[in-house]
Amino acid sequence: MLPPRRALALGAGAVGVMVAGLVAWIAVTIYSAPWPQRATTVVIAEGSGVGAIAEQLHREGVLKYPAALRLLVRLRGASSKLHAGEYAFAPRQSADAILRRLLIGGIAPYARVTIPEGFTARQIAQRLAAAGLGDERTYERIFLRTPLTIDGQRTVNMEGFLFPDTYDFEHHASPRENAARMVTEFVGRLPPDALERAHALGMTIPQVVTVASLIEREAKVDGERALMAGVYYHRLQLDMPLEVDATIEYALPAHHAVVTYRDLSVDSPYNTYRHTGLPPTPIANPGAASLHAAFEPQVSPYLYYVYRGQGHHAFARTLAEQQANIARYLK
Repeated sequence: MLPPRRALALGAGAVGVMVAGLVAWIAVTIYSAPWPQRATTVVIAEGSGVGAIAEQLHREGVLKYPAALRLLVRLRGASSKLHAGEYAFAPRQSADAILRRLLIGGIAPYARVTIPEGFTARQIAQRLAAAGLGDERTYERIFLRTPLTIDGQRTVNMEGFLFPDTYDFEHHASPRENAARMVTEFVGRLPPDALERAHALGMTIPQVVTVASLIEREAKVDGERALMAGVYYHRLQLDMPLEVDATIEYALPAHHAVVTYRDLSVDSPYNTYRHTGLPPTPIANPGAASLHAAFEPQVSPYLYYVYRGQGHHAFARTLAEQQANIARYLK
């Protein structure tokens, strides 16, 4: 029989060996386990417990040993601190790194993006790309090379038919799906009797949308939108060039704060100083107020307008009146 003190020492040594072995096992399990070789996206449901999360991550190829995560959570007292949500796990992550990610929280399942009224297709492409929703050039190709059929008419592309609004786009939706969503929203915002209203104006729906795009880029206050629409329809009826500065801006390769006389000579079908009728496509994506004005124009004798400051325009019936307004307001 061993002396009591020696037996106690041996007992303590045995416990120490066991503890050391346990620590070694934890270390090997947590830090030395094979890591997944590919990025994986996982959605952790609300109310999922630690065990369920560990098993899900194991099942989806993120975590080698579910026990490693459970043990880490217990050692750190973090069982109530794990967040539900969508997670994008990079390849070659240890259980410790996975736990740190779960404690921070997942990525939002969507990106909230606001498309302002009057944005062009290219500007929308830039904004969606900046939000991490796809490649800018891919969006441009879709927006500017994909025709639509509206009112039995085939459009050149999607310009004008991407409704400006605040959207929650899913991160995994494709650029084409996002484009289709904006077009669907546009169609839903048309007046219920849009076809009848367009035909009463002697137009198709795409042509009215083109008028709405001119209004969107030219009008500053809502109270002048319908009046401005009336000017455009009046000039079209008289086969007069629309002479809308915003169409020149659309034709230019770079933004000009002020359209110059030299710009007015640009050789483009969008130059409404040189060509009668509407431009080939809308020049922007109009909002609800401009669409409403285009479908319900205010009839008036006016054929001209000029900006007079503070968001308002001066309207004129004759060229003489227009020249007087120009001399008065554009000093």
